[in-house]
Amino acid sequence: MNKFQAQQVMNGTFGELWVDGDYMAEVTAFEAKVSLDMTDVNMSRRLAKAQKVTGYSCSGSVTLNKVSSYFIKKLNENMKQGKQTVCTIISKLDDPDAIGSERIVIKDAVFSELTLANWSAKSLGEEQLPFSFSEWDILDTAE
Repeated sequence: MNKFQAQQVMNGTFGELWVDGDYMAEVTAFEAKVSLDMTDVNMSRRLAKAQKVTGYSCSGSVTLNKVSSYFIKKLNENMKQGKQTVCTIISKLDDPDAIGSERIVIKDAVFSELTLANWSAKSLGEEQLPFSFSEWDILDTAE
């Protein structure tokens, strides 16, 4: 993109999230990222470190206002039994001033932590749930 207008910058306030088809009105932040796994490659007559991609790792997090026990109910029993709860997450960022919307689906999210209790007086409740995944699709992109 050669030029853009300030109002076209996407505002996260217009983000939405669904977990297994359930709309998460209480979401305040979402991140999903892919990191390349690199292995060093030694090369003669070269001092600089060279690297080769040998895989990738996927991780993310969901941050929510603490409104309900949704994730305790969803994850608790499987975690107690050492089982994974595999979820589908759809993220949508659709700022009306932007040049388009972005929508992605995480096909196999596994939440790796569950906070059973976390509160303090005069503080608003918040949950942060990290997850890993290996499959995703891009459904919509901003052109």
